[in-house]
Amino acid sequence: MSKVCVFFGTGFEEIEALTVVDILRRAGIETEMVSVMNDKTVQGSHQIPVVMDKLIWEVDFGSVDALVLPGGLDGTKNLEACGLLMEHVDAFAGDGKMVCAICAAPSILGHRGLLKGKKAIAYPGFEDQLTGAEIVSEPAVRDGNVITGRGMGCSIPFALEILKSLTDEKTADAMAEKIVYMP
Repeated sequence: MSKVCVFFGTGFEEIEALTVVDILRRAGIETEMVSVMNDKTVQGSHQIPVVMDKLIWEVDFGSVDALVLPGGLDGTKNLEACGLLMEHVDAFAGDGKMVCAICAAPSILGHRGLLKGKKAIAYPGFEDQLTGAEIVSEPAVRDGNVITGRGMGCSIPFALEILKSLTDEKTADAMAEKIVYMP
């Protein structure tokens, strides 16, 4: 059974973060919502407070299979400012474990040199921060152990791509049908 952690910083984009949590939990994937803010309640970019499962220092990263970084401009800045999270993003990428980011958050991976030679996408206007990436124009793209998504409107394809990478295409397709996703 896979385990995923979705990280929340103040100013996160609610739909991007919670769509991933919702779809993965529906599929039976253990998915933890993790605060990097020293508080279990994190406020989204549209002033929606969300209660987390854990604070970052409570996470057993050795049991985690994938890290997810939602966007939102301030949320992305808060994630990138969290040294402990950045250490684990680097370690996961280096170990070939799944690292996923959407909207503004793929810029974090670009800043850390983790997109060199990989297909990637981000929110329009952030492409110049995807250092070394081959920019594509898709809702979500997987290249090896990295999945990136374009923005809020691409949250479902992004979440389904994560589900597919953790399970298989049949499972992701069945989930798309179950939630009446019609691209």
